[in-house]
Amino acid sequence: MTSPSLSRKEAESQVRSWGFSHVFTWTDGGGAHYAPHKHSSLTTHLILSGSLTIAYPGSEDKKEKTTHGPGERLDVDAGQVHEVWIGREGCTYVIGE
Repeated sequence: MTSPSLSRKEAESQVRSWGFSHVFTWTDGGGAHYAPHKHSSLTTHLILSGSLTIAYPGSEDKKEKTTHGPGERLDVDAGQVHEVWIGREGCTYVIGE
C-alpha cells in the first residue's frame, strides 16, 4: 500500500516509477459509473481521495466486487473486462497506462 497523504505530483512520480509512461490524475464525481469495458494494456490506479468499487463481469477468478480507497493501488490486466462505480464522495486517482 502507498501512503494516502502523497501530493498529486508525488503520486504521479510514484506511478511513473512503476514503469508506466502515460500518467495522469483524474477526478470523478460521486455516483459516476463506467459500464463494462476493457483496455489494450495493463492499467494502474492509485487512489488519492474518495473511493471506487470494481467488478469483473464474466470472470471466473474475480467474482466479488471490491472497494478501494486512499493509498490503495489497483491494477487491471490488459483485456480484462471490468465495471466501475465511484463512491458517493467522488474519487481522485492517478492512472498509469
